Amino acid sequence: MCGRYAASRKPEDLTGLFGVERWEPTETLEPDWNVAPTKEVYAVLERPVKDADDRRPVRQLRALKWGLVPSWSKTPDGAARMINARAETVHEKPSFRRAFVQRRCILPADGYYEWVTGAEERQLEEKKGRKRPRKQPYFVTPADGSVFAMAGLYEFWRDTTLPGDHENAWWVTCSVITTEAETTPLAVAPAEGPGALADIHPRMPLMLTPDRWDAWLDPSRTGEDELRALLEPPPGGLMRAYPVATAVSNVRNNGPELLEELAAPEESTLF
Repeated sequence: MCGRYAASRKPEDLTGLFGVERWEPTETLEPDWNVAPTKEVYAVLERPVKDADDRRPVRQLRALKWGLVPSWSKTPDGAARMINARAETVHEKPSFRRAFVQRRCILPADGYYEWVTGAEERQLEEKKGRKRPRKQPYFVTPADGSVFAMAGLYEFWRDTTLPGDHENAWWVTCSVITTEAETTPLAVAPAEGPGALADIHPRMPLMLTPDRWDAWLDPSRTGEDELRALLEPPPGGLMRAYPVATAVSNVRNNGPELLEELAAPEESTLF
């Protein structure tokens, strides 16, 4: 799954990297090293510019709310539960299938956090049945330092309790597509701990390599078979993972120090 990630790149860097033609400085977001559900995040997408005479799709950098609200939803209350969409079923789930065909995006990140329960803690939990295990967070990121381009979906939702010209009348929300975690060895693995992403968690965000960016963003591609082919996981061995401080587990903590690599997992959380 993807429940927290880091996104610290500046919009001017993202516009150049993804070939963005349009972005509004009013949507500039501060670097965020602890992105949590319902926060605003950057998304790269292609669609016509609102009220423009030219209706061709334009590649844009937009600030969207993480947690998809389907267009048919009566309220936005379930957004926090719609942060992820499974690659295996995204084409058939009512909440995601229309967006999968019509509204795909890329969510740029530095990498994502995932938590693993130490072996000793798991045994203690199983034995006593009451103790909540302490979990060690890991940061997963491309080994070459490139952007972690997560496949995503976006959707529009109209708040009918507000007049149409109200600034909050329309919500634009998004979801991260996830896939099965890699079982191949990490490009760089910690000295103590998991050797593959599947050792940390059975799911991972679907990373799109640059050769798939254009096809994924192209709104003229609507064939289900063609689109599902783009959901193939990237080649294995591109990622590294390392332990970080448990401070990241508190969403109130935010700063570049959250990405600092620990020499070893924290006490009582050894893999």
